[in-house]
Amino acid sequence: MGTQESNGQTGTTGRRALLGAAVLGAGGAVLGMAGPARAAGAQYTGGGLKSLPVPTVIGHRGASGYRPEHTFGSYQLALDLGADIVEAGDLVPTRDGHLVCRHEPEIGGTTDVADHPEFAGRKTTKVLDGVPTTGWFTEDFTLGELKTLRAIERIPANRPHNTLYDGRWDIPTFEEVLKWQDEQTRKRGKQVWIYPETKHPTYFRKLGLGLEERVAKLLHKYGKDRRTSPVILQSFEPTSIQRLNKLVDNPLVVLLSGANSRPWDFVETGDPRTVADLITPKGLREIAGYAQGIGPTLDLVIPKDADGNLTTPTTLVADAHKRGLILHPYTMRNENPFLPADFRKGTDADAYGDSFGAFRTYFATGIDGVFTDNPDTGLLAREDFVNG
Repeated sequence: MGTQESNGQTGTTGRRALLGAAVLGAGGAVLGMAGPARAAGAQYTGGGLKSLPVPTVIGHRGASGYRPEHTFGSYQLALDLGADIVEAGDLVPTRDGHLVCRHEPEIGGTTDVADHPEFAGRKTTKVLDGVPTTGWFTEDFTLGELKTLRAIERIPANRPHNTLYDGRWDIPTFEEVLKWQDEQTRKRGKQVWIYPETKHPTYFRKLGLGLEERVAKLLHKYGKDRRTSPVILQSFEPTSIQRLNKLVDNPLVVLLSGANSRPWDFVETGDPRTVADLITPKGLREIAGYAQGIGPTLDLVIPKDADGNLTTPTTLVADAHKRGLILHPYTMRNENPFLPADFRKGTDADAYGDSFGAFRTYFATGIDGVFTDNPDTGLLAREDFVNG
């Protein structure tokens, strides 16, 4: 094991001792374990981010490995499987200004809109963050119109079993999610956390549909706009997080894609910096001035070689921690195509590989949590890691 990985491991030693009971309790309902109830780390006591178990298991768009993403079926299952946080949801606006939960504003791949002849004329091509995209877009529909649609599985080739649930759920609004969060918190007797994202904020601001003000208004309305509120806000555009920092006191996270990519707000304003610049000590120090964490792609934590195998971990975890930033990388999935090559089993696109081995490798770097489409797998992997 290299020096960088050893340093990451050292950073988790204290967490292991403190979080063992919490993890056992978290997985008890799923694993059939009789362990103690989740103690301080799991019961929300106003402690904000510090009240979460580490490594935190975040249900990516719910439990999207098992249900169509960004539906209440997916969100509910993520909680039932024990996820510490549910990513509910990716926020995009309707024509009449409501926020709804969709992976992208283009909804041809995640709803049955193509089966609605009354909306055939809405199909169009737009340039979304520099990429020509053809389909149907949320900003061309009223909320009432969107509510006539039903969600479908986005990647049926990898998740044919999820297509069983096509058409079962509609598109949730962010306000419905906030009400659901309160309802589930009451029913379950512990605080439910959510992790919404502002999607393409520069694109929507140009259309007169600014996201940040709408997010802040709803958080104010439901009293969830504080530093200790169980709502973490994230965006791939740093200026969106900076804007939110002025509107609310919630924990904030800057999402980071490939090292050579540029956030779209940087492209629009002529800022030449890339993600590689943002993850330097200087860049991280700047982010720490307005955010509490970063959400890097897993490749920024452990790069892959030309064959897709994991190589040596970078110093990103240690560098971010030095500046007081948490790291919640994305995204762990069980299916072969989404795993590093050295953790795949066979070649079937919908077959599971050695996801436990991959989780263990990423956890060993000292990350504070991870987004996963399979929260139950993540919890079992965390149990192994904490007790290992």
